[in-house]
Amino acid sequence: MRLIIIGTLNGQIGAATRIALQRGAKVSQVEDIAQAMNALRSGRGADLAMIDVSLDVKHLVDSLKAERINLPVVACGIGNDARAAVAAIRAGAKEYLPLPPDADLIAAVLEAVAEDSHQMIFRDPAMAQVVKLAEQIAPSSASVLITGESGTGKEVMARFIHMKSPRSERPFVSVNCAAIPDTLLESELFGHEKGAFTGAVARRLGKFEEANGGTLLLDEISEMDVRLQAKLLRAIQEREIDRIGGSKPVKVDIRVIATSNRNLAEEVAKGNFREDLLFRLNVVNLKLPPLRTRPADIELLANHFVKKYAEANGVPERPLAPSTIEALRKAPWRGNVRELENTMHRAVLLAMGPQIELADIRLPDGTALADAISQPASAQPAAGGEAVPVMPNLVGRTVADVERDLIIDTLKHCLGNRTHAANILGISIRTLRNKLKQYSDEGVAIPAANEGARATA
Repeated sequence: MRLIIIGTLNGQIGAATRIALQRGAKVSQVEDIAQAMNALRSGRGADLAMIDVSLDVKHLVDSLKAERINLPVVACGIGNDARAAVAAIRAGAKEYLPLPPDADLIAAVLEAVAEDSHQMIFRDPAMAQVVKLAEQIAPSSASVLITGESGTGKEVMARFIHMKSPRSERPFVSVNCAAIPDTLLESELFGHEKGAFTGAVARRLGKFEEANGGTLLLDEISEMDVRLQAKLLRAIQEREIDRIGGSKPVKVDIRVIATSNRNLAEEVAKGNFREDLLFRLNVVNLKLPPLRTRPADIELLANHFVKKYAEANGVPERPLAPSTIEALRKAPWRGNVRELENTMHRAVLLAMGPQIELADIRLPDGTALADAISQPASAQPAAGGEAVPVMPNLVGRTVADVERDLIIDTLKHCLGNRTHAANILGISIRTLRNKLKQYSDEGVAIPAANEGARATA
């Protein structure tokens, strides 16, 4: 956990730093927002920012957003100042912590950010075999390709490998290749010099340099443009990168882990992925089995998520009723662990009795899980997601109109998550973005993007 503290925290900087260090965080401190942005641009990455509420919290949040730096912000102020807390949250802070700092509160915030993201929870032999291989290859510096359906826990596995490696004390940096437009991904990975292009207001080090000495995760690498793949291949082979607008190469020492929910060999055959890059990444392949083939893990994971979300929401931890467990084991879980996690979160909020009953288990559209299990195969969810209703009365409509409605309805079903929607529709995230831009230009209302849900599981 890397923590950056911005400001003096009203003289409580020493106490906050000491508590964070005792909880295993690596702490750096700067005086103001300008220094914080310079530190983040220079490759001194962070997993969490704590800012003095007397500083301009909104300016920090806006600056991070403008430079595409994904960093949760926690505001800190003297006492329980309700007005300051509300203002900070409205400005974009995730949380408000009163000062003087409380050890348990700071620990809770650090744990919430970390979320035990390297913890592997499993019991099924199918998963145990994969974890055993991961532990075996973790001490090496070999590139790893993690494959499997959406929601199976590929990023969790990547963090697990990092924590088991000699690089565990160095940064773990993740880049979602599907969530960043092609025009920005090169800068995100390799960095840029001031003035290299419009909007490059200062030099910024990319994720390769931020991860120096540690591990770089290239999530959903199948969505990367072929032209950028060539530059990535050279960076991995030569262990050096070229910043955009730079005059000389920069040496880097990183381990690369990539993930994909697509068959990259098929993408190579289609001309969408470089074969030489696939060979370079696929030194070791870890294929995560879908949840429906890991029956012994379903009850274990469900109980884990019940405990997690009961604590997070301040509600009693209710046990799962036997009928609920049986139904969970029978469900298809096309969204895998991510779908199970979201389902159990809803159940924790809906349950009112002494146990979590089958009636408390609901799908995102409100359908009871018991009803979904009893549906015929034709009504079951498409691969990679949850159930999407079949649209009636198609006769007389154009293919383009039907396609548009299907895409928009699926996106609404996924609460704006582009990646999840693309998986359900069986198209690439790039194709989905192009369609949405076309519809937006035509005046069609597009659901707001919400990729945050992908970080789970």
